[in-house]
Amino acid sequence: MEKIAIIRISGLVKMRRDMEETLSRLRLRKKYVCVVVNPTSENMGMIRKIENFVAYGKINPETLEKLIEKRGQQTNKKKIDAKKAAEELIKGKDYEELNLKPFFRLHPPRKGIDSKKHFGTSSKGVLGDNKEKINDLILRML
Repeated sequence: MEKIAIIRISGLVKMRRDMEETLSRLRLRKKYVCVVVNPTSENMGMIRKIENFVAYGKINPETLEKLIEKRGQQTNKKKIDAKKAAEELIKGKDYEELNLKPFFRLHPPRKGIDSKKHFGTSSKGVLGDNKEKINDLILRML
């Protein structure tokens, strides 16, 4: 099953309350936090609502494995087997079953956020749907 990675790019200043609540429900409470979710109709509706504040796209298994290896945190402080955890997540297991926190704290991207038009389909640069380019952005943020 394909997964969608969502990275919060915008901060909290001058944000409407309903947008803030939607970001909170997706566990995107701080800037540069990433979550990986299933593309259900409910999740896609929330993503469309907040797409002016986040970057999202389809994450490939290799990037998911690197993300878990470098930035994954377990709830019980044990070492993570990133390859196994990534496979289990793709198969459909929950984060709670794997003792993983359901979000990943990232660094700001190396070489900055690209504000040019070529990164996404909109003129807002990295915000919105990045399709496969989200993998490059995640690797720059690890």
